[in-house]
Amino acid sequence: MTDFDKGLQRREVNFAPLTPLDFIDRTATVYGHRLAVVHGDIRRNWRDTYTRTRQLASALTSRGIHKNDTVAVLLPNIPEMVECHFGVPMAGAVLNTLNTRLDYATLLFMLRHGEAKALIADTEYLSMVESLRTELPELLIIGVSDATVDTPPVPSSWLDYEVFLAAGDSNFEWQPPTDEWDAIALNYTSGTTGDPKGVVYHHRGAAINAISNILEWDMPKHAIYLWTLPMFHCNGWCFPWTLAARAGVNVCLRKFDARHVFELIAREKITHYCGAPIVQSALANAPEEWRKDIHHRVSTMVAAAPPSSAMLAQMAAMGFDITHVYGLTEVYGPATVCAKQEEWQSLDLVAQAEKNARQGVRYHLQAGVAVMDPETLQPVPSDGETMGEIMFRGNICMKGYLNNERATEEAFKGGWFHTGDLAVMSPDGYVRIRDRSKDIIISGGENISSIEVEDTLYQHPAVIACAVVAAPDPKWGEVTCAFIETRPGMELSKEEIVAHCKSLLAGFKVPKIVVFKELPKTSTGKIQKFLLREEAESVRAISQD
Repeated sequence: MTDFDKGLQRREVNFAPLTPLDFIDRTATVYGHRLAVVHGDIRRNWRDTYTRTRQLASALTSRGIHKNDTVAVLLPNIPEMVECHFGVPMAGAVLNTLNTRLDYATLLFMLRHGEAKALIADTEYLSMVESLRTELPELLIIGVSDATVDTPPVPSSWLDYEVFLAAGDSNFEWQPPTDEWDAIALNYTSGTTGDPKGVVYHHRGAAINAISNILEWDMPKHAIYLWTLPMFHCNGWCFPWTLAARAGVNVCLRKFDARHVFELIAREKITHYCGAPIVQSALANAPEEWRKDIHHRVSTMVAAAPPSSAMLAQMAAMGFDITHVYGLTEVYGPATVCAKQEEWQSLDLVAQAEKNARQGVRYHLQAGVAVMDPETLQPVPSDGETMGEIMFRGNICMKGYLNNERATEEAFKGGWFHTGDLAVMSPDGYVRIRDRSKDIIISGGENISSIEVEDTLYQHPAVIACAVVAAPDPKWGEVTCAFIETRPGMELSKEEIVAHCKSLLAGFKVPKIVVFKELPKTSTGKIQKFLLREEAESVRAISQD
């Protein structure tokens, strides 16, 4: 047997830790003159963007920010948010992007739990930040005032971001991580049950997922990407790093507005954007007049809650090429893709959408995805019927939960990351979610998939958004409760919904309770089912009186 290790060592000459920071270094050298960022009147190239990130890293270092120090940011999708994805880790620090819609208590918990040394914040959140600093007086506050909107000036008690950058060295010699396992980012879960958990990303995973985004989307060089997806959400699914790798254009969007999105797509010739189903639905249901000036192909990626086949068909009818991905915060955002097959093109749009509604197969650079029995850790049969839990393993998995060894061990039990999502494995090897484990409705001993009922409801032309949860029932244990948001100008009755569902579902799956209302949503467009579960209990209690 030949010893292929004899005298052959891992050296600096033949091994370098993977990091997405290398992407901007190369792009600034090769495509430095090309456009990198668009925001209002700001049009900045990659050379200048790289300079600003090095200045940020230098300025942070001069303030005592070093390896494994946490730098939190409270920013919308503006150029400074792009810069933080490079400048903060160039200083060796860990980037903690905070959800701008969170309440004071949750933000305070995250800043304390992550031991943030600095906070870079937009002045739109001035009052919130001022309240936070009363509890965290040692926190270094760096303020950003966005000239494109009417935000307050940076107060004198804060450091001004532009002044802070100007003090930094534009030729700062940042160092890549000594170990690709080093932390690059900290992201918090939603915390709908108990305190949020801090998900730690490493440089290797961030680089690999950024590259996988390119491969799954066939993303060309110089793609023009619109930031409809919040960069605070899983670091924008790693797309700040993806865009640097492709020398693409970051078209910033401070706040989602369907009409403005169509205007930007037409004016900037947007080629790619991402969004949750609620974002896609808002665009699909917007007046056709708004998209009259769009005459080019637009690629869009959808994730978060499982999209309905009806919504996917709407997007396809608009001429938007949609790619469905699936993932969680713990796997850097998307980690599976519904890879399209050539033979699907012969199907009608509805049938194609039904295929595309599945969560699909593993990302190129993720080692594995499986649907397994959570107790035995054995794969379920590929019959499209037997439910199990979706599990991941590979480089696109978090390091673990910060300061929470018990939760980490539980999540990684048996050598797989347990998602908590219930799914089936199709005969062709594609995963399809049936429900979250807590969202299965058990009525009279029968299991009802809330997603199956929701998909049926979305097929009604008057339904723009819906959510199905369990409501307690003295006879059946639980019954199906549907919360429905109707399209503007359209009316709908419970009787119509029941009749529609009866034509497509078994009788025991048909909603027994129907509530019409605007659905509560997170800032990333997810419907907040936990609030609806609470409401379903009181709705049912009232209906029993």
